[in-house]
Amino acid sequence: MIKKIEHLGIAVNNIEASIKVFETLLGTNCYKIEEVASEFVKTAFLQIGESKIELLEATHSESPIAKFLEKKGRGIHHIAFDTTNLEEEIERLSKEGFELIHKSPKDGADGKIIAFLHPKSTDGILIELCQDKIM
Repeated sequence: MIKKIEHLGIAVNNIEASIKVFETLLGTNCYKIEEVASEFVKTAFLQIGESKIELLEATHSESPIAKFLEKKGRGIHHIAFDTTNLEEEIERLSKEGFELIHKSPKDGADGKIIAFLHPKSTDGILIELCQDKIM
């Protein structure tokens, strides 16, 4: 079951400069910078209320973020929804006809497991489903 918007992912060219912009805008500090090597991306997180902003900077020219920036420029890359059970949600949405980029959960940033839905099946919006890793 989808519980809430977990975060908005924003593609940026320079994560350090963007952290300063969003810290000033939101009146809060970045609480984590993390690299996700498998996705060739550096992330930074800012908490605002129950939701977060995730800034995304490509670390390689083959990164999905590098390709997004080349095609569309800086801006909102995806919306992430927090789920109670990611595997069940993947199965439910697959049965409903949504196209999955990931058919099973994979490690993501900020202590999450994640899976993405293809924008072709979500009205043009890249959707990330996430759940806290069970330790």
